[in-house]
Amino acid sequence: MTADGHSTPLPKRSAWRVRLFTRYFKRWMSKSFHAVRISRSGMPPALQGKPLLVVLNHPSWWDPLMGMVLADLFAGYHHYVPIDAAALRQYRIFEPLGFFGVEVGTASGALAFLRTGTAILSRPLHAIWVTAQGKFTDPRQRPVQLRPGVGHLVRRIHDVIILPLAIEYPFWQERYPEALAHFGSPIVVKVGKDHSVDEWMLKIETGLTQAQDDLATAATSQDPNRFETIIGGSVGVGGIYDWWRRLKSRLSGKQFSSSHAEAVAGGGTSCSR
Repeated sequence: MTADGHSTPLPKRSAWRVRLFTRYFKRWMSKSFHAVRISRSGMPPALQGKPLLVVLNHPSWWDPLMGMVLADLFAGYHHYVPIDAAALRQYRIFEPLGFFGVEVGTASGALAFLRTGTAILSRPLHAIWVTAQGKFTDPRQRPVQLRPGVGHLVRRIHDVIILPLAIEYPFWQERYPEALAHFGSPIVVKVGKDHSVDEWMLKIETGLTQAQDDLATAATSQDPNRFETIIGGSVGVGGIYDWWRRLKSRLSGKQFSSSHAEAVAGGGTSCSR
């Protein structure tokens, strides 16, 4: 492991609070999205307990909650997330969940991030999730550009797996959007110092770009069969539309389904008619 990996204390993380809030966030997302899905071609690989660095794009406020839901795919891992220290002071609820503050734009903040990140990634079954774009960015924006801090971190570690993660929240045929995810090809870090910061950044940005492109292709197909559903959520249009469809079903003796996609497929209301 790294020379200073065990000299820096790990951020706060309460296992029971993580379990409690993960259940709560799953319920919240089930009410806010039609479904939370991961592409069948972008499932995470087996890691054999190696430390994990997940580098994801940053399209939305929902990203930390999406990360907590996806973290359940890595059984036995302890997950940590760097976050702007100012934001963490506003959302203290995240502090015992493995989120740790980083003073953005300062040398001391950068050094603290590197020390904490190194300490976490020096331990088996530990993971860091980093939104390395540093700001909300449309998932279709190219080129994918990441802040160099993640490259400096990789230079300090070894025997770690990097997983690019693409996420986006498109609308398909329902009132509520989809929450979609796709893990890219793993990047193996044997010895971080074997490559420069720029070389690591190129590898990571290339991997994340490919993951985002692959997810975009699957997302624009609007084909749920290309995805594994993690959480089934809210369906239907709501309001007078669902009231009218429910009444029609009752009068015709048919079973009512609130899915707008099924209604359209069965000849339901269309703006083109």
